Amino acid sequence: MIRKLTLGPGTLVAAAFIGPGTVTACTLAGAQFGFALLWTLVFATLATMILQEMAARLGAGAERGLGDALMEVIPSPALKVAAGALVFAAIVIGNAAYEAGNITGGVLGLEALLGAQVSRVFLVLGLAILAGGILLRGRYKTIETFLIGLVLLMAIAFAGAAILVRPDLSAMVGGLRPQVPEGATLSVLALIGTTIVPYNLFLHAAAAKQRWPGGDNVEEARADTLVSVGIGGLVSILILTSAASTLFVQGIEVSSAADMARGLEPIAGPAAKYLIAIGLLAAGLTSAITAPLATGYALSEILPLQNEQTKKRCLRATALTILGIGTVVSLTGIRPLSLILIAQAANGILLPVVVAFLLYVMNSNRLLGLYKNGLASNILGSLVLVFALGLGSRGLLRAFGVEL
Repeated sequence: MIRKLTLGPGTLVAAAFIGPGTVTACTLAGAQFGFALLWTLVFATLATMILQEMAARLGAGAERGLGDALMEVIPSPALKVAAGALVFAAIVIGNAAYEAGNITGGVLGLEALLGAQVSRVFLVLGLAILAGGILLRGRYKTIETFLIGLVLLMAIAFAGAAILVRPDLSAMVGGLRPQVPEGATLSVLALIGTTIVPYNLFLHAAAAKQRWPGGDNVEEARADTLVSVGIGGLVSILILTSAASTLFVQGIEVSSAADMARGLEPIAGPAAKYLIAIGLLAAGLTSAITAPLATGYALSEILPLQNEQTKKRCLRATALTILGIGTVVSLTGIRPLSLILIAQAANGILLPVVVAFLLYVMNSNRLLGLYKNGLASNILGSLVLVFALGLGSRGLLRAFGVEL
């Protein structure tokens, strides 16, 4: 029985998926389609709870990271190499490109706060140095505490903005009915891809393993997951609500959350602008830390490293490399919206591969024993997998000009 709820690894997951991609995707969805895609965020949040609960159970119950578990349960050396290559492509290469969007998103928040008074290069380097210092020097508990603070800051900022715009509650309820308006397929894919993030499954299992050694804290890990992911989903809904309540009605053209911050100022006052900017800054910083961290966990687990000390060195080196690549790309001035949306769409397409890996691992009796998936978990996980496969396939076909 859980005596008290303590936020932990689940908050790292929330910190990871409420990044600039989430803020941008939710802003654009609200600005372009009003509340019509609100159901997508509700579905994505519930699906994330289902999958992340499995990852938390793997770490807190079996004391395994997802990469560790994959290498342990796959019998064939050839299949191990193939699985490792897929993880490398989806997590390591993907996050190297995605990290630039995290840093750039944080800079957009700073620019909305400070205006054009500070050099963009200085802002990029400042955020990168802060994130790098935390990754290099911070222990797990320090990183966790820092990210919990940022998640709560985001929740307060975006809740304040949503209250200021006074949303239409009946329109919000109407948005819970599943529908895909004309031209909204990519937005649906982006909203799901930015919430159900493949690398979070690696991050969560590894973090739960560190936070709850001993294999007897599954219930606490489950409660932490449901509450933390729920908070993250609520933040996403608040962002879409702010955009839908004003920008959709007025037809204001929006290409980023920074545009939303400026667009809300005449309607809800200067406080709305600063709340959105603070939330975007926090979103960029949280993801700039968690994406490299998750990449480090994934790579250190799938490589045949012999001891924990070597794994820690690999984790740290990988995380700093991902951060460095993201910083360099961000300094090139690539248009933020294109970078973020491409990364989110790629995540939505790659997601089924990682979910299939997770379901395979969670049915290993030898690895998990009493903590392996039951019938309900398998059914729910399979439904998420089928939905992700269908949506990802539709988005990929449409990208090649095939209309469904």
